[in-house]
Amino acid sequence: MTKNYEWVEQLKEDYTKADLDTANRAMLDYTAKLTRTPGEITQADIASLRQVGFNDRAILDIAQITAYYAYANRLVDGLGVSLESYWSDGKEDYE
Repeated sequence: MTKNYEWVEQLKEDYTKADLDTANRAMLDYTAKLTRTPGEITQADIASLRQVGFNDRAILDIAQITAYYAYANRLVDGLGVSLESYWSDGKEDYE
């Protein structure tokens, strides 16, 4: 969507090094923590999202989407499902 392949690659490799605004950085910090160490999420994490402009509905959406991707990936990996042949690295989408 962005047509900015380098930026997308930065996000894929290490979002902390990508050029992001404060809200997007806070969102990705939260999703990374929720993915890696969900038991360590605190009210302070939620407050940091509110401080950069996310309302409760947006925070719920962020949490649900993050949780869904974790669930779906674990299910697919746990069942040994392979990608169909039409999937690619997506690079040509940016060219």
